This record gives sequence, structure tokens and C-alpha cells, in this order.
Amino acid sequence: MEKEDRIYKENSIPLTDDVSVSYSGSDSHLNDRVIISEYADDLNLQGLAIATEADKHIYPVTKVKPHWAAMFIMIVEFAERGSYFALTGVLTNFIMRPLPVGSTTGRILNENQNAGALGLGARDANALTTLMSFLGYTLPLFGGWLADSKIGRFKAVWYGAVIGVVSHVLFVIAALPSVISSGQKALAPLIIGILTLSFCAALIKPNLFPLLLYQYPYRTNVLKRYPDGQVYFIDRDRSIESLTLIYYWCVNIGAFLQLASSYAAKDVGYWLAFLIPAIMYMLVIVAIAVIHKSVKKEIPQGSILSKVCKVFWVNLHGNPIKRIWKGEFWSYAYPQEMFARGEIYENKKLQSPISWTKQDVLDYKSCILQSAMCLYWIPFTLNDGGLATALNSQAGAMVTKNVPNDLFNNFNQVTIVVFLPILDYIVYPFLTKHKVMPNKVIRCFIGFIIGSLASVVAAILQYRVYSLSECGWYASTCDVKAPITAWYEVIIYALGAIGECFCATTINEILYNRAPESAKGLVMSLYMLTNAFASAIIEGIGPAMVDPYLIWPNAAMACLGVFFAFVFLWRYWNLESIILHENEEREQERKRLNNEADGITSVASCSNELRSTKSISFKAIV
Repeated sequence: MEKEDRIYKENSIPLTDDVSVSYSGSDSHLNDRVIISEYADDLNLQGLAIATEADKHIYPVTKVKPHWAAMFIMIVEFAERGSYFALTGVLTNFIMRPLPVGSTTGRILNENQNAGALGLGARDANALTTLMSFLGYTLPLFGGWLADSKIGRFKAVWYGAVIGVVSHVLFVIAALPSVISSGQKALAPLIIGILTLSFCAALIKPNLFPLLLYQYPYRTNVLKRYPDGQVYFIDRDRSIESLTLIYYWCVNIGAFLQLASSYAAKDVGYWLAFLIPAIMYMLVIVAIAVIHKSVKKEIPQGSILSKVCKVFWVNLHGNPIKRIWKGEFWSYAYPQEMFARGEIYENKKLQSPISWTKQDVLDYKSCILQSAMCLYWIPFTLNDGGLATALNSQAGAMVTKNVPNDLFNNFNQVTIVVFLPILDYIVYPFLTKHKVMPNKVIRCFIGFIIGSLASVVAAILQYRVYSLSECGWYASTCDVKAPITAWYEVIIYALGAIGECFCATTINEILYNRAPESAKGLVMSLYMLTNAFASAIIEGIGPAMVDPYLIWPNAAMACLGVFFAFVFLWRYWNLESIILHENEEREQERKRLNNEADGITSVASCSNELRSTKSISFKAIV
């Protein structure tokens, strides 16, 4: 048996005398433990024991290396996001600007020209790109629900990938010189391409990350014996965290492809600018084809929406206000509580039996609470480059030395690509070794605060621009640049990116781990929906993002971010204990259901044996 886990020597303490190193099924480290028998193997005959936090100080800690199928799922994310960013990065100019004089492909022929194709103007370009963004924020709700309830996550990703191929082909057709030159003929493949790409993203985005984490083999922290005779503490959180960091790294390194498509549009034409992401997208198909037999697939659980509504309706009876105040709102719908009140039906008129368990109610409660947790992501999004228009305007008023003022936002991805490996391989292992690793809530809090600092820096820089500009408080429209380098903008994007590294990856872990199996895609899509709310807020404050008020939107976002960071810390300070309690309850409920199933099987077996015995006796008498 090959050792599949990478061992970290932090917290490594020699085994105590009471831990047996024999390979028998009576190892003392399993005594008085909840055993997960389905994880049994040649060295762990009874199964794996659920580990406690105290076990971290007794056994050496390890995290599980990703299964090779998980690595291919990350390739899918890298190629899908890379092709998406590469395409959308040049889409606005393709729609808005006309063909440069003398060009048939959209490429420029001299430095004074801008790449373009259809020449529909800013209004139509904004309408089409806004439609694409809106569908990208809202359709994942459908994609997550469809995967959870009907077809499963792998099929959803596969169907989305096929739709994506059609979309990229349509974009290439729209960019062919013969189609561009005909003007309106390019609109049909372009619009259909936008719609199909939105459906592609709707099926892939909410389901790929849950599919990745589903490849992790263990539901909780466990103790496992290895061929060297040692028992190790398998840290699920560290394993999931490492997978999440690599996944997020793939997202951002894929975003660099937009630079290639931008230069292709400028130097060759839009047919190549759209062909590059199309070729990149083929990696998605190849990767999915490679893993389709090896990837672990979940069984769709059916829609939880109808059951959630039924449970919620039951909880509204009695005295819900009093129960909310006492923290007992959801327990009213526990089946045992309903039986104790003499309620044996979920619908008295139809006399339909109660169709949910106590664990179902707990899962629905967790699902609703996580929807509220997603709202804390909105102020962070506003601080993490959300006010892009104001930042571009600020950079344009500073000395750029021929560097495009929209280049600096690329340093968000650069910082993430550099900083994530530092966190995963240096910072987090060091903190874990010295037993000062911050928990999930603290990491989110740190990320929220760092993101708010980005807006603080933006406000200070804007004040400096106003102070040094010859036009004073109207620097954005001034012909003379303020004598301050625009490279200070990098600090803003770098701080936002570092904040993302702490909180974006962590909040994804929390949402996945707490979501019920039948709603993981739905919960992830709710998290993505927060971007739509952030965009709506940005649209609302748009009129304020002009001179001489550009300091105040950044200052307000910074204050908002800090306020909600502390609210998050106060609201979820004991989240780790809650998650641990939820996991224990899930295991107990799973064990109870398994015991009931075993009992039913035993009764059925005895019944069959009895029938067989009676039949034999009857034949003997005859």
C-alpha cells in the first residue's frame, strides 16, 4: 500500500504507550471512539476513528495529497476561466469601436488607432456586456439547483463544457473578416454566443468547486494507521484549505490570458483574439474526458426547496417569536418534537407522513444561515477593486509615462498568483507548527480588514492627487497630470488581492463544508449572487464618483468594510465549535440511520429464513 498523504512534522509527538502499533482490529486508539467503518482497509480493519482537537497534540498531523482527478478538475477551472477572461477582455472594444481605417480584421494600422469591429457605440456595448454580467450572476442559481436536484455536478459541468464549445465557435465566426465587414451579420452569432457562454458559466461555476472538494476522501478529521505502524491525525481542514488555495490560484493565473488576446486583437485581428480562448477552452473538454471514469460522482439528492418550505411552515406555528428569542426556532420541526405534540402528519388533510429527519432540519437551518453569511462578501467586493471606475479615473490623473491606466488592475491577479503559494507552503505551515494558526473566522476577518485598507489607500492617494494637481479638486479632467506616479495604484490592487487570499478561499471552504449534500451547488451560487448586489450598489453610487467627490466613495467603502468585518467577527466568533458540533450530529444521525437500515435488513433476512424453513417442513410432511 503506497503512502498517499504528505506528512508534516509539525505537532509530531511520539506515540504514547497506550497506543498499539499492531495491525490488529483492536487498536487502543479506537477505544471509545465513533468509528467510520466504510473507511476500513488492510491496516485499519475496523475503519477510521473520528479525531478530536486534542488528538492534534498526540499524533503527527498530515494532510491528504489531492487525487489525480482533482488536479484535472483544476485544469478545467484554469482553462475555463482563462478562456472566459481572454474573451470578455476584448469584447467591449469589439462591439463598441468601428473597424480602424484600412483594416478588415479589427487590428490597428498605426499607433493613433484603437482596435474595433462592429462600431455599435458605448451604449450598445454596455447593454450587451451588462446582459452578460447579469446572466453570469443570476443563472448559476439555476445551474446549482439543477446539479443538486436532477443531474449531479459532474454532468452539469460536462453539459456546460459542451455548450461552451458552441459559444466559442460562434464568437470566432462573428470575428471572421468576411462577417465583420458585413456589419449586422455579426450580431446574430455574437448575441447567441453571449447567451450560450452565460449558460456555460452557469453550469460550471457553481458546481466545479464542490465537485473538486467532493474528491476529498474523508468527511471529517480521522486517525489513520500507515504501513510504518504510526497513527496519523488526518487534518481535513488543512487538506481542504490546500485544495482551495490551489484552485483559486488556477482561477487567477488563467486570467493572464486576457493579455494575449488583447495584443492579438491589436496586432492581428479579432479572429485570433477569439480563437486563442477557443483553443484554450479545448483543455476543458480534454480534462473532463480524461477523468470522466475516475472522478467520484455524487448522487443527486432531489430538490430541497419544497422540503425547506414545508419545514419553515411548520416552524411558523406555535410561538415562533419566542422560540427565535430562545434560539429554538428550528427544533419545533424535529420529527420527535412533532410526535411529542401529537402531530404525526406533515399535512393533516392529505395525511402525508413526515418526510424529513432531524438532520434534514439541521441542514436546512445551516443552508439558510449560510445565505446570510454570503452577505458579508458584498462590502469586501466593494473594497476589492469594486470602484474600478474611480480607480481608473484616479490613475488617469497621475503620471503614467505611456502605461495604460487600465493596466494596473492586472496586479490583482499577479499578487494572488505570487502570494497564495507563500501562504500555503510557508505562512500557514509555520503558524501551524507554532500552534498559532488563526481559525477560519479570524482569517476572514484579516482579509476583510486588509481589503478595507485598500480603500483607505485609494482615498489617501485621491487626496494627494487633488492637493498636487494644478486643477485642484477637478484633477480627473485636467490636461496636466498631477506630479505623482500612477504606480502607487499597485498598492491598492495588491492589498485587495492579499485580502482575497485570506478570506475568499476561507469563505468558500466554510460554505462548502456546512452546506448539506443536496444544496452545495445552490449555496455556492448564492455566494456568487452577492456580486450582483455589489454591482447594484456601485451603479447606485455612480453619480458620486466624479470630481470633486472621489475621496468620499473610497472612504465610505473603507468604513463599511471595517464595520462589517467586526460584525462578522462578533457574529461568528464560535463558528469552529458550531461546525464541529454539526459534524458530530451528522455522524450520529448517519450512524442511527445505518443501524436502522441494518435492523430492517436483519428482520427481512430472518423473515425469509422463516419462510424457507416453513416451506421445507411442509414439503417433508407431504
